[in-house]
Amino acid sequence: MNTPTESGLSRRRFIGSAVVAAAVSSFGSLPALGADATPPVTRKIKLGVIGNGGRGGWIAKLFQAHGGYDIWAVADYFQEVADKCGDELGVDRSRRFSTLSGYKRLIESGVEAVAVETPPYFIPEHVSAAVEAGLHVYMAKPVAADVPGALKIEAAGARATRDRRCFLVDYQMPTDPINIEVARRIRQGGLGRIARVVTTGHCSPQLDPPKTQNLESRLRDLIWVNDVAMGCDYIGNFDIHAIDAALWVLGQSPIAATGGSRICRPDPHGDSRDVCAVIYEYADGLIHQHAGQALKNNSTNELSAAVHGTEANAFLTYWGKSFVRGGSSHFGGGAVENLYSAGAERNIARFHREITTGVFENDTCRRAVDGVLTCILGYEAAARCTRLTLDALLKENKRMEVDLQGLKS
Repeated sequence: MNTPTESGLSRRRFIGSAVVAAAVSSFGSLPALGADATPPVTRKIKLGVIGNGGRGGWIAKLFQAHGGYDIWAVADYFQEVADKCGDELGVDRSRRFSTLSGYKRLIESGVEAVAVETPPYFIPEHVSAAVEAGLHVYMAKPVAADVPGALKIEAAGARATRDRRCFLVDYQMPTDPINIEVARRIRQGGLGRIARVVTTGHCSPQLDPPKTQNLESRLRDLIWVNDVAMGCDYIGNFDIHAIDAALWVLGQSPIAATGGSRICRPDPHGDSRDVCAVIYEYADGLIHQHAGQALKNNSTNELSAAVHGTEANAFLTYWGKSFVRGGSSHFGGGAVENLYSAGAERNIARFHREITTGVFENDTCRRAVDGVLTCILGYEAAARCTRLTLDALLKENKRMEVDLQGLKS
């Protein structure tokens, strides 16, 4: 993964009015509660899926089920994984690629769009190559594992927009109609002045077995989530859904963070933290508390953003009930249902709709870059047990190194 030489934007782009404007634009483009903006399928898009294990293989089936995609090619580091996915989707054996460079052959195979479902360390490289080849790009979160990678995604997104290509990041919480209505009421001032935000990310940890002679063993079964350089820590890989929801509602990004974190799992082999507590600071004085844990302690999985105003409070969630309580915009809300699948299905439909109708605003890119930078800021502040500003983080521009020696190139 190469560090971009120049993004063309100042570090202040990540905060302040530009981010607010981008977020308001993204918010304004969302459908109203209960709206159905999905048109009938008019043509099929030749799609290549990069990363075919786990979610990659699963989401490839959702693309196929949509009806507007021809799954033309697949690529995975492991040939047997690409073959399994190819068999299930009916992909010709000549268009099933493997090894680290398999994505290059997929890009050259005649696709017009790609879905990138690889570990975050590889996403900037894969996405940049796809954009350079003139392809539309659908990608998983987080979009990077370090600051140079985030800036590379920013540059790729800007180029995609200039080249009139679709560039969509698959976040699910902002697609849910109940969350959309809660966010709308918050944006309209229904809580009064926003004073405090609390985001939560609770999950079970992934297996973290001993490391082997090379990285190959850690490319399977989400083991890479335990390695910060590969997966952007648990705050970036899981908690980011809740943090993204907060940025989506607030329309701004933090300028600094303070925190602490620790590894609690027995016999750890990766360096991802299992527990973190971060306080984010915003330019307007807003305080944002984030708590994350990846512990096998029978806790219920949670991804949520609680927004507290001077007149009312609101709750947005991945599972459970979202609502606005009190104030002039009280909203009893309702259950957020089946979001893991339904959110991806909505994004897949949106990707098809925007490609076929020529809509290339690509508003998810700005927020995805800000979101991953917010997670990296929180991770670094917590790992160092200190206060860290976003400006200082961007100035460091620290690249996470991964040893790829011994892997099939």
